[in-house]
Amino acid sequence: MGILTPHQLAFIFGLLGNIVSFLVFLAPVPTFLIIYKKKSSEGYHSIPYVIALSSAMLLLYYGLLKSNAVLIITINSIGCVIEVIYLMLYLIYAPQKQKSFTIKLILVFNVGAFALMMVIVNFFVKGPNRVTAVGCVCAVYNVAVFSAPLSIMRRVIKTKSVEYMPFSLSFFLTLCATMWFFYGLFVKDMVIALPNVLGFLFGIAQMILYLVYKGKTGNESNQKQQECAEMKMNLTEDDKAYTKDINQPTDLQTNRQMKVLIQRRSLELNSNV
Repeated sequence: MGILTPHQLAFIFGLLGNIVSFLVFLAPVPTFLIIYKKKSSEGYHSIPYVIALSSAMLLLYYGLLKSNAVLIITINSIGCVIEVIYLMLYLIYAPQKQKSFTIKLILVFNVGAFALMMVIVNFFVKGPNRVTAVGCVCAVYNVAVFSAPLSIMRRVIKTKSVEYMPFSLSFFLTLCATMWFFYGLFVKDMVIALPNVLGFLFGIAQMILYLVYKGKTGNESNQKQQECAEMKMNLTEDDKAYTKDINQPTDLQTNRQMKVLIQRRSLELNSNV
């Protein structure tokens, strides 16, 4: 069996990149199942989906301008469809304030900024330079996206808790960055390869942090547990009787009790005015 050519290796890594990227695009499905079942956005933010849609749109446009970029076009076309579905569901079930904020984000990033870039590229950039110009925009944008986990990593170090940094997502993002780095390397496309070096390094750093702080409750979790314990101690007998019908696990029960208690106290205060 002969050694695979760079073209064949590029196809293999590009195909693997498509598969892993598709799984990453599907990662938020459990979140949106919760939103759909409860008919509420449950406090989730729309920013990650707006950013993901922007990234997919940019790379799709780059793939359309570039020759022999079928694998880039396919996965980013799928990504655009998936992210649009997520945003539609979010807009259906989000409160009015979050809904207005999300619409503004979409108009600014996915409509305004993207349309402006297309106008500049098509009217002021000539020939092959269009691919270079859009590629530079994609590279800068993807570097910014890959840098986003820095805030999560800082939070993990500060709180000594991996509550907000699941290992599975970090693993698949690292795997995804690896596949696309080798694809870009073998097709000699630095727009694809270089940003994914950063994605790979941040992914490895996240997994190392996860292993370091795995199993530790962290400062933030300890503080929450202490606050819950103090709240429980401060409940009066009437308050406990008022909330005794809530049959939930301990932490969730306490949170629900607090909400009911606050609502009850608010009603009492309003009735006394």
